[in-house]
Amino acid sequence: MPADSNKPPAPARVLVVDDQPDVREALRMLLESEGYAVVAAASPEEAAACLRGDDFSAVLADMNYTRDTTSGQEGLELVQHIAANWPGLPVIVMTAWASVELAVEAMRLGAADFIEKPWQNARLLAVLESRIALASSRRSERRLGAANALLLEEAGDGFVAESPAMRRLVDELQRIAASDAPVLLLGENGTGKSILAQLVHRWSARSGQTFVKLDVGGLAPGLFESELFGHVRGAYTDARQERAGRFELADGGTLFLDEIGNLPLEQQPKLLRAIEDGEFERVGSSRTQRVDVRIVAATNSDLAAEVEAGRFRQDLLYRINTFQARIPALRERVEDILPLARHYLARACARYGRPLPTLAASARSALEAYPWPGNVRVLSHVMERVALLHDGPSLDADALGLEPVGAPAAGAGLEAMTLDQAEAWLLQRAVEVHRGNLQRAANQLGISRQSLYRRLAKHGIEHAGG
Repeated sequence: MPADSNKPPAPARVLVVDDQPDVREALRMLLESEGYAVVAAASPEEAAACLRGDDFSAVLADMNYTRDTTSGQEGLELVQHIAANWPGLPVIVMTAWASVELAVEAMRLGAADFIEKPWQNARLLAVLESRIALASSRRSERRLGAANALLLEEAGDGFVAESPAMRRLVDELQRIAASDAPVLLLGENGTGKSILAQLVHRWSARSGQTFVKLDVGGLAPGLFESELFGHVRGAYTDARQERAGRFELADGGTLFLDEIGNLPLEQQPKLLRAIEDGEFERVGSSRTQRVDVRIVAATNSDLAAEVEAGRFRQDLLYRINTFQARIPALRERVEDILPLARHYLARACARYGRPLPTLAASARSALEAYPWPGNVRVLSHVMERVALLHDGPSLDADALGLEPVGAPAAGAGLEAMTLDQAEAWLLQRAVEVHRGNLQRAANQLGISRQSLYRRLAKHGIEHAGG
């Protein structure tokens, strides 16, 4: 007998795991009213038995059970068990807000998202629906099997994850991206924090919405509120028309706050309110607006040290660092250097209409041995220069023109340095003298803070940011 093509699809089956009967019943009634088929289990052991005997679209699981009601260890073990035996099955954990660290640990182990208890019905249903839809669309994919090709295609600017350190980072970020948890990306200048922020957005349920980037470190103090929150016409002298700010533009999507460690202390409360409550007013307006924005922030600063020094608010740090990810420096991911070099060389040759040379053994060895101050950003500049200047079918180490890293030889004065070396030395010295306070360093050098910031990035000079 032919199948009935008009037959409605079977309802998605959800396994609810909680040791409290009233919680199981409340969830059953809620989910069934939305068309889900619900199976309830009172313990991790019972849940495992249900999973072995049936197919499910998602698992909604508490973290604490009668054997251990506070640590969440049973819940973590259940998440690990499901991830190992039913890969791809989304697990949404339930925990109190006070235990958000436990939820983040669960997501590291394979959970797709978390719900805070007591839950809000709308939030729970939205998370469940999006996680089931996302898992369905990815079911046929091998998430990391061909990850490098996929990431290169998505990032469009050369993203390589062949080293073990980067593969672990990608795996963690893909898991965390599926939630709305704020992400804080840490790492040196030029490590690719911006590209990773874009990938977090693309891997998330918000991928169809807007990704908005704001370089916090480059904002002039007088433009801060207008850039973030917008302004109305006549709000100040040059405000000739209304303008939407970055929070408004990112509504429904992701807002990437780059170099957040450079945000002056007096401006931090305004940003905190917008992140915490999703509320703000345009400059010159008294009308409060609400937005739904996922925050991804990045910095090369030690924010914990900045908090101790009184230069960064602890409550703001708490709001942006639900999940922290440190991007390794290029020297710590040697396996990625040659693939990246080839990618940037091929891109530059195609852009300038130059023949693509091969990398000789001496060039390969030099690239892998170089410490890469400035990281991937500097590597891309080196390969672009080579593409423009080199003639011949093969590149050797000398053709790379890699400059020795480190201070000039002892006793060498400014007159013995190149212009670039002298500028780098002066910048480094000013930052050290003023202990990372960029405004004071800029004042000493007679340039603007924004100009100092650009020059530090150009030379790959690390700083605490302040």
